Amino acid sequence: MKLFINIDDSNRLAHKTRNDLIRKSNNIGIDIVDEVKDADILCSIGGDGTFLKTSHLSEDKPIIGINCGTLGYLTDVKPSEIDNVLNDLLDENYYIEERMMLTGQIVKADGRIINIPDALNDITVSKNTFGIIRFDCFIDSKLINSYTADGIIISTPTGSTAYNLSCGGPIVDPTASLVILTPIAPHSILNRSIVLSSDSVIEIQVTQIRNNSLSYVLYDGQAMEITTGDIIRIKKSKRITRIIKLSWQSFVENIHQNIR
Repeated sequence: MKLFINIDDSNRLAHKTRNDLIRKSNNIGIDIVDEVKDADILCSIGGDGTFLKTSHLSEDKPIIGINCGTLGYLTDVKPSEIDNVLNDLLDENYYIEERMMLTGQIVKADGRIINIPDALNDITVSKNTFGIIRFDCFIDSKLINSYTADGIIISTPTGSTAYNLSCGGPIVDPTASLVILTPIAPHSILNRSIVLSSDSVIEIQVTQIRNNSLSYVLYDGQAMEITTGDIIRIKKSKRITRIIKLSWQSFVENIHQNIR
């Protein structure tokens, strides 16, 4: 078996955990490789943010997350469990959860199209520090609302416990197939989330950015600048993220454990 490791470079515990993982892998005949294309499994060492970055690299290969961060929705293995983890991987004593992803495009006023990389958690339209942003929201080419807000989150079920939850959005079973729209601080009566079929195509047309501030599309927290007149088109990706689980835990148990 061949393992590719991605770590949070700023995390001292992640570096120690990687060194332990490499040493113990060598002892039992697991090869550590430098390229994703050569790997059978990817190992993410850090927090959920590191796992999101690993998902962007994965090429649909399965990922196991070792939690050296603060949150553990995606990285539920402890560093102290490395011995058991490696043995389970060798024995194929695990199952895989498949999680949907989002993909998108920025359509510029001159017709240029800029692709948005696939996202496991969410694609968000957001203002900068100052001002607000005005935008129209279309679902399958039908206008649902015109917003004046700080932005809007288009979330997967996996992302429902991330920024979506912080903005009052619903918690959703991460293995479901649907899309959640949650406005950010809207100046509107329609200030609730909307849950859509995963077949829906969402378009956000930016109509005004106040106070000459910058606005962005963020895919799993990574920023791309947008301007007035841009259309952000988002839909379900053909890609999935495959997450290795060593033990079964229900959605309800996971929520109870992580949300206090």
